[in-house]
Amino acid sequence: MIGRAPRWPTIVLGIFGFIWIIPIIGIVMTSIRPLAETSRGWWRIDSFTLTLSAWQRVWEAYPLAPAFVTTAILAALATVGTMLLTPAAAYAFHFLKFPFRRLLLIIIINAFVLPQQVVIIPLFQLWRELGLIDNFLAVLIPYIGLSFAWSIFLVKNFLEDFPTEVVEASRIDGAGPLQTFWYIVLPNSLSSVFATGILQFLWTWNALLLPLLYLRTNVPLPVILARVNGTYELNWDLQSVAAIVTTVVPLVVFLIFQRQFAAGAETRTGAKD
Repeated sequence: MIGRAPRWPTIVLGIFGFIWIIPIIGIVMTSIRPLAETSRGWWRIDSFTLTLSAWQRVWEAYPLAPAFVTTAILAALATVGTMLLTPAAAYAFHFLKFPFRRLLLIIIINAFVLPQQVVIIPLFQLWRELGLIDNFLAVLIPYIGLSFAWSIFLVKNFLEDFPTEVVEASRIDGAGPLQTFWYIVLPNSLSSVFATGILQFLWTWNALLLPLLYLRTNVPLPVILARVNGTYELNWDLQSVAAIVTTVVPLVVFLIFQRQFAAGAETRTGAKD
């Protein structure tokens, strides 16, 4: 007779989950209550007043709507570019033979240890000479280029378990490298591609440093969130509203596409059903 599963893992996970969402509850409560109440502690309910004045003030004082559109465009373009280029690069490094293949792969992977701050000044000088300051390309190119360090590594690791016999069979049948990649490898490695896209989207949506330095007119939400942070006054309610607007889309995207992380086991056979 099979015994019942212990309840303590569920209880422990529930406790940790509740602790995890406490800051989220605090941000929401701060955004819908007067600052005079939340400054003494958002968890206090001895006096509770529901108001949306902070939401109205933020939308009137800061360009959240244009910033939302800018963030969506930048994140979408960077994500699509990475999802298109990364699997092709990983396929070339794993299955094709060309000069300096290993050396080039090591150089790309070693970009893991390169701090983003190192390339700020050289990129700023380059973009200024090319006239790309305050241009979306000034952040899109680094977004996609810097993502190669981890995205190629991720997809290539997935291809380590890809059956080489399927690739060799396609070559025997007369398929070229592009046909093998497009019809054989890519359809059976979509889980790793989607995982790369999700990570890239989350990173670019929340990126602050590069847009803060290279964009002037149309700035994304993280830059607006940094501007909302008051210097001489307490505006926790406004910051909470901006934080909610900034984080709601990445949360929804992750919840919708999180199954793609676990889909790898279904596509490692080298053939689609």
